[in-house]
Order: sequence, then structure tokens, then C-alpha cells
Amino acid sequence: MKHLWLTALLDITESLRARWFLLYTIVFGGIIVLLFVFGLTESRIMGFTGLTRLLLTYIQLCMAILPIFVLMSTVRSVAGDKEAGVFEYLLSLPVSLPAWYWGKVIGRFIVIFLPVFLAMVAAVGWALWSEVAVPWELFFLYTGLLIALAWCFLGIGMFISSATNSIDTAQGSAFFVWLFLLLFLDLILLGLMIKEQFAPEPLVLIALLNPLQTFRTGAMLLFDPQLVMLGPTAYVILDLFGNFGYLIWSFVYPLILGTVCASSGYLLFRRGDLL
Repeated sequence: MKHLWLTALLDITESLRARWFLLYTIVFGGIIVLLFVFGLTESRIMGFTGLTRLLLTYIQLCMAILPIFVLMSTVRSVAGDKEAGVFEYLLSLPVSLPAWYWGKVIGRFIVIFLPVFLAMVAAVGWALWSEVAVPWELFFLYTGLLIALAWCFLGIGMFISSATNSIDTAQGSAFFVWLFLLLFLDLILLGLMIKEQFAPEPLVLIALLNPLQTFRTGAMLLFDPQLVMLGPTAYVILDLFGNFGYLIWSFVYPLILGTVCASSGYLLFRRGDLL
């Protein structure tokens, strides 16, 4: 455990010196500042006022920005060490393979999630100082969704990084994965398939295997329990899962997917090193 946390600390230190982390922090901090500047906390839209409206907007922006940032930064982790020629040197240190790999996973997760969470904390602090109502339940639920989303794409990124030998190949693969998931993002596109007499249940389940769609629908469910914005597809989701069941799915599925991908990446990493 000591070696694991030392490896995590090393990865955190390296990330804090990287340019991408500075840009990453500025982006999410800047989002909160812009939302304050444009006065979203003072607006009233669909009955949502105060910090609720700001969190709703922030979570939607995170869905668009966070996955690609996580993928592009994470795929450099193992592949970057290979390309830089320091891979063999790092593995010659008295650190076990599991401690080295999972230490990098934990360190990268802390670096990725911290700016996102601190931006939300800053919004809550401002709301408390301004005596604006804070929707604590919504805050904690959104925090859980962001943890699941970040962990999911972190696992995918670690798998890609372990399966490739160069940064260019890793980043190209990561961008392709992100683009592929975007193609299946909107459940509205399934309306055409349903119109052509396909059974809706299997199609919706296939669409919900997309972690981006799972996150998006879970975030929508928190402020729209009837999922009116999804149209007829909402009836299929609510009939299959129910409100509480789908919230569990939106938390658990991305965490499981990220863990499976990270574990598969570790198996590739270990096998490649031993061979």
C-alpha cells in the first residue's frame, strides 16, 4: 500500500506540472465564473432558481467536456512512459506491478476529479455567502454522477494507454472512442428505429450501454422525473427501470465499466511486461 500511494503521489506531482492540467483547471473554474457572470443563479427557468439552475447547466457542460479531457490526458499515462523510454527504468524500481499501475490510476483520478469537484464547492461557498438556497441532495447526487463518469472514462483511457505503444496512437484511439460514443448519444435517434417496427426495449437497452447516454439521462432524471424531454422513449426507460432503479443504474454501470476497462488494461500491461 505504501508503494501504491507513493506512485499515486508521483503521478499527481507530474500532472500538476503538466500544461494540460492548468488548462483543465482553467476550463472548469472558468465555467463557474461565467455562470456567475451571466447570472444563472438569479434566473428562474422551469421553476428552478438559485444554485439549482447553475448546477443543472454545469452538469450538462461537464458531460460535453469531461470525457474528452479525461481520455486525452489519461492515454498518455502508460503509453507516454513507453515512448519516452523511461518505462523499463520505472519498472526496475522496487515497486510491484499492481502498485505501480493502480497507483497511477488512483493518482490520475484524484487529479481529474479534484478541479471538477472544487468548482462545485466554490459555487456552494458563494451561494452560502450570498444566502442563496443550496440544494444539498442535488449537489451530492451530481457529485456521485461525476465520480462515476470520471472513473468510467479513466478506466477506458487506461485500457487504451496499456494497449498502445505511442502517444499519437493512444490519442487517436481515444478520440475515435469518444466520437463513436457521441454517435449513439441521443435517444431521439432511436425514434426512427421504433417507427420501423423494431422492439423498443432492446434498442433502449443498447443505447443505455453508452456511458454518456447513461450519465445524460441520469442527470435529466434528477430535475425531470418524467423524462419529458426524451419523449416516448421515457416510457420504455421508466417501465424497465423505474426512477430509483435507473438512478442506481446511472451510478453503478459507469463504475463497473470503468473498473472492467482498467482491470483489462492492467492485464495487458502485466502480460506485456512479463513477455
